[in-house]
Amino acid sequence: MPAPSRKTIGVWTLTLMTVAAVVSLRGLPMMAKEGLSMIFYILFSAIFFLVPASMVAAELGGAFSNQGGGVYTWVKAAYGSRWGFTAIWLQWIQNVVWYPTVLGFAAGALAYAFMDPSLASNGLYTGAVILLCYWAATAVTLAGSTFANSVTKYGVLLGTVLPGVFMIILGLLWVDQGNALQFLHTAPTALGQGSAQALPHARFFPQLTGLGSVAFLAGIILLFAGVEVHAVHANEMENPPKQFPESLFLAAGIILTLFTLGSLAVAAVIPAEEISLTAGLMQAFKLLLEKFGMGFLTPVVGFLAAFGAIGGVMSWVGGPSRGLLETAKSGELPPFMAKTNAKGMQVNILLIQAVIVSLLASLYFIMDNVSTAFFVLSAMTVSLYLVMYILMYLAAIKLRITQPDLPRSYKVPGGTLGMGLVAGVGLLGVSFALLVSFFPPTNLPVGNPALYVGLVAAGLMVFVGLPLLINANKKTAWNTNAGKATPKQPRPATPKTKGAK
Repeated sequence: MPAPSRKTIGVWTLTLMTVAAVVSLRGLPMMAKEGLSMIFYILFSAIFFLVPASMVAAELGGAFSNQGGGVYTWVKAAYGSRWGFTAIWLQWIQNVVWYPTVLGFAAGALAYAFMDPSLASNGLYTGAVILLCYWAATAVTLAGSTFANSVTKYGVLLGTVLPGVFMIILGLLWVDQGNALQFLHTAPTALGQGSAQALPHARFFPQLTGLGSVAFLAGIILLFAGVEVHAVHANEMENPPKQFPESLFLAAGIILTLFTLGSLAVAAVIPAEEISLTAGLMQAFKLLLEKFGMGFLTPVVGFLAAFGAIGGVMSWVGGPSRGLLETAKSGELPPFMAKTNAKGMQVNILLIQAVIVSLLASLYFIMDNVSTAFFVLSAMTVSLYLVMYILMYLAAIKLRITQPDLPRSYKVPGGTLGMGLVAGVGLLGVSFALLVSFFPPTNLPVGNPALYVGLVAAGLMVFVGLPLLINANKKTAWNTNAGKATPKQPRPATPKTKGAK
């Protein structure tokens, strides 16, 4: 994409775009379903994922702020174009798989806006809303990044931050009035259903009965993913080396605050076993608003939450696909993938991902349980994304060793050892999350466990294998930049001698 003629993105705008890319109120029900154990999951995700990912992305983003491509550029600099292409492909394709989950949440919010909560568990309705919203988001993105950035900015403010803060305030009022906190109560087990036997639900550490009992950890880590996605916009800032790391750390603070307090508010008012993964947020809003005599606001909050989810989608539609465009121009993909419209937007890439999203949305049409379809897609998403993060961490370590003098506006403290420790902690976190993503959660009816594992494993093998297959068969003619005249460099001035013209 041609470089912008003027700097268009400030620290606050990029911060909000990053918050929009990471924070989705759809994540609150998933964390709330774990009861008080959510605190353990959030701390684990922050220490082993959010903090190292932010630090590493800040260093790499500052070092390569004058280049487009984001994670593609970073991994390519360390391991060559094959793995750089694989990294940006994974960031792109996981994102495509993720769209139906976040828009499934938007559908649940809209069901409350339409005053018919039963629609939230209707697969046909959910799939139809996903298709409509995603194709609309694609049309807006094709109209140009300026308008899309505005939708993202106001979407995160009005549809994510505002409802999130409102939920936190209502939750505090619930506590202040002495109402029961559901996450401190007992929850019936499968064996004790309808009897006096029950396990305490109020535990900080999750009850470990196998990896399936912590399977939600992978989904929760995914909720914190995305701090690196807007690195492709770093060179649109006035002072990228200083402003890009600043916007990342500011966004990380907002993300952690909203997730922690928001999920506690949901868990305080809805029993864990009754929380829907797609409509849990609106369940809590409806109960709280009716409790405080403000039930008339439920449809308004539903529309705002849906708008926030769509704003989050807008934040991602143009980012990874723009990075993929850079790889297409470099000859990693067939030339038709490099086609852009008059606004410089990647037409064919956006249309291809819209078709894939449409196919994935069909899961909502065929699966009986909407929450199960939601989590299967989440598990497929997280497995792909975590492989990309493994490549990013390994690239950061290698570049510290092979290019120690590369100018870095922000450096992970502690020298090479410090980078090794920070990136190493990140690697441990993502590797463990990748492992548990293959285990069906024990607290969700997934039907046939073998089918669940098969879907997740097949998605990982197919979508990781595709970029390697494409790379192995790429043609020299694919490089659209090849053969273009390079701008002539000015010849060095020659000292004049006597008699010279």
